Amino acid sequence: MTRKSLVVAAVVLGLLVGSVGIAYAITNGQPDGNDHPYVGLLVFDAWHYDASGTWVYGPAWRCSGSLIAPDVVLTAGHCTDGALAARVWFDEDVTYAKVPYPLYPFGGPGSGAIEGTPFTNPDFCIGCGNGLPGFAYRDTGVVVLDEPVIMDEYAKLPDAGLVDTLRNKTGIDFVGYGVQEQVMSYPGQNPYDRWQGLRVRLYAPSQLVSGNFVHSDEFMKLSLNAAKGDGGTCFGDSGGPDLLGGTDTVLAVNSYVTNVNCSGVGYSARVDIPEVLEWIEGFMGE
Repeated sequence: MTRKSLVVAAVVLGLLVGSVGIAYAITNGQPDGNDHPYVGLLVFDAWHYDASGTWVYGPAWRCSGSLIAPDVVLTAGHCTDGALAARVWFDEDVTYAKVPYPLYPFGGPGSGAIEGTPFTNPDFCIGCGNGLPGFAYRDTGVVVLDEPVIMDEYAKLPDAGLVDTLRNKTGIDFVGYGVQEQVMSYPGQNPYDRWQGLRVRLYAPSQLVSGNFVHSDEFMKLSLNAAKGDGGTCFGDSGGPDLLGGTDTVLAVNSYVTNVNCSGVGYSARVDIPEVLEWIEGFMGE
């Protein structure tokens, strides 16, 4: 990631964290099965500091994304920003057990991954807006795959301005590979260090929180309230689709949450903005 993107890693949903111990689910998801086969797990290669503090090149972070054409995956801009290469899996279960290369913990040749090249929306900018809703402007990216993936169905782009027509509490479907548990290994443990995930594609229902707010023309606000039956997005769900309930239409891509518990509300970058749609569609059919 760029230096700006690394600053943002504390609240965006793209980074993988893990630990050991007893886990409990808190984001209210359920196994997706084959309901949304076009949603995949993305891993990005970039120059980054490893756990020892050494500057290295290789797998650096993971996100979720949706296949909108045989060779185009839609994801978040903070996922593609600073990355030089990407790979994607579309298996429902993408665990380390399925990756046989110890030097490639996020996959390598023969791991079932499809390689691709990441592109970031040219208008993407961290911190260019005032307040939380303007935190990551035009947070969209795509990965163009080296080979097509043939499926019976793909995620669909929305009509321009569709989000503006939706009522409060419109049903939204979350799908992604993000973390699902917090693992308490020792007292005082850093909250970010206790998150871990199964790398399994999960589904959860949520609701749109509609109305005018700062930058509502760029973002969707979504309920992450498990107590009310809503699902939540969390680290690793970045770039995953926010689908209009019961459809394959991507209204927005997960951008960021506002607290370490991944609860309350989350913000997603709208893809129904005419300029954003035009940029995304420019990669389709190439």
